[in-house]
Amino acid sequence: MKRRILRIFSIFEQLRTSEQTIMAILAMIVGLAAGLGAVGFRYLINFFQKISYGTSGNLLEHAQTLGWQSVIWVPAVGGLIVGVLVYFFAREAKGHGVPEVMEAIALKGGLIRKRLVLVKTLASAICIASGGSVGREGPIVQIGSAIGSTISQLLKVSTERMKTLVGCGAAAGIAATFNAPIAGAMFALEIILGDFGIATFSPIVISSVTATAISRHFLGDFPAFIVPYYELISSWEFPLYFFLGILCAIVALAFVFLLYRTEDFFDQLRLPEYLRPVLGGIMLGCIALFFPQILGVGYGAIDQVLLQQLSWQFVLCLVFVKIFATSITIGSGGSGGIFAPSLFIGAMVGGFFGILVHNIFPGITASPAAYSIVGMGAVVSATTHGPLTAILMLFEMTGDYKIILPLMITCIISSVVITQIKKESIYTLKLIRKGIDIRAGKEINLLKSISVKSIMNTNVQTLFEGLTMGSLFEIISQSKYNSFPVIDGNNRLTGMLSFNDYSEALFNEDLKNLVIVKDIATLDVIKISVNDNLFDALEKISPRDLSILPVVSSEDDTKLLGLLTRRDIMGAYNQAVQKKILSSHI
Repeated sequence: MKRRILRIFSIFEQLRTSEQTIMAILAMIVGLAAGLGAVGFRYLINFFQKISYGTSGNLLEHAQTLGWQSVIWVPAVGGLIVGVLVYFFAREAKGHGVPEVMEAIALKGGLIRKRLVLVKTLASAICIASGGSVGREGPIVQIGSAIGSTISQLLKVSTERMKTLVGCGAAAGIAATFNAPIAGAMFALEIILGDFGIATFSPIVISSVTATAISRHFLGDFPAFIVPYYELISSWEFPLYFFLGILCAIVALAFVFLLYRTEDFFDQLRLPEYLRPVLGGIMLGCIALFFPQILGVGYGAIDQVLLQQLSWQFVLCLVFVKIFATSITIGSGGSGGIFAPSLFIGAMVGGFFGILVHNIFPGITASPAAYSIVGMGAVVSATTHGPLTAILMLFEMTGDYKIILPLMITCIISSVVITQIKKESIYTLKLIRKGIDIRAGKEINLLKSISVKSIMNTNVQTLFEGLTMGSLFEIISQSKYNSFPVIDGNNRLTGMLSFNDYSEALFNEDLKNLVIVKDIATLDVIKISVNDNLFDALEKISPRDLSILPVVSSEDDTKLLGLLTRRDIMGAYNQAVQKKILSSHI
């Protein structure tokens, strides 16, 4: 009996102190706090909207009944309050928020100022409630991430744990906003962290599910949009979805371009920074006099296009008007996300495309609403460079599995097309403009810190270029290598011989004494200098999918000093990562 009790206590002690258990508990706490924060943020937007427009309901319906003075001056006053809050209390609360979270993870170990939670909440809620043409998700991601960072700071956890908990906060924010736990987790993994490791995956899923449960308790379990019945009419629709993906990529590219050009325009104005949102609010109000659909998050207009209540001319016009309105709101210094505007723009692009193809091919195409749904995912995929997040989010938001195949085709195509044109997403481009290359993050920095000389193999088995096939067979049968540097009579590197080069000729008896190594070796050799680093080596290995590189002298590229394999590079990188993690825990 005593032995059983001791065994139970031993198991309990292991559970209590294990990494997985600690992170699961912390992830739950972050998910709970971020979920409550997301719900509170929604209520706060309704509260400020009630003050601004006299209603907390559908802003689109109410805006159409307002006088022109209210439509213009409410966004302007909201811009003034937002400008003062951001300028004097937390500059990082400006804009759409996600790039600042990515920067904190990449460069600051996940450290985010505690005051950001309050400032971002107030600034974004006022901006959206007063009609700012932005979304809720960016602020909630930043709020959730700040909550995760604050809890980490209070508990004094390690840097790696803090980064994971910041990701948990981001996932919880997205999950609670869109009632999409899977998409919330994928957003954090694919876009915020860029890490799909098991140690990261589990806490983020726990946090995302926890936040969704909180959101559903307070806000109900409803799809984000009113989605009509959908079915794939014909396999001939697949090429149409392919072209829709290309169109969405082009529109997304225009959105990203105009957003940052507008930001540059406002930065060049000789106007105090905290007054620029006032000018942006006035410009936005003037647009809203003719297009009230662009006010706020714009979900009312998305519902209208899904229910086919708008003409194709008006839908096409809303694509460009929304791009301009969102660019003005964010570029002038407003606070809000680009996710909801991307959904809006995608819905309009898809709606216009759907009306067009349905009129031309009525017998083989679904209703225009189907193309609107797919377009939403495609524009989000293109702007964020996160196709998996977009696919899962639209699937969860619509609750319709039959849409998944067209959604996958269009999102992947839009993402591939835009990355061929512009390698930076709408998030990473903001960091690039600040001189921060998020893609050249910890992986590249670690690879650049390791020299080729420190890990190259100097015990090299070479082959003379005049060696016959018969002699080569004897050497290979006794060697542990299958690729060899080829040298001439002066020990100068002249080529590389791999298995692919000699596999066919080696066992041909007729070529035994007729063919020499030089005849079949690769003479156009990709080399790496001894003074280069592992990032340079990987840049040379990857394009041609090589497995081995000869290391040569920096003064003479025919002087062979050693060999470097892909396995050597990966092994050295893994060791460096483990060392970094261990040092951070210590």
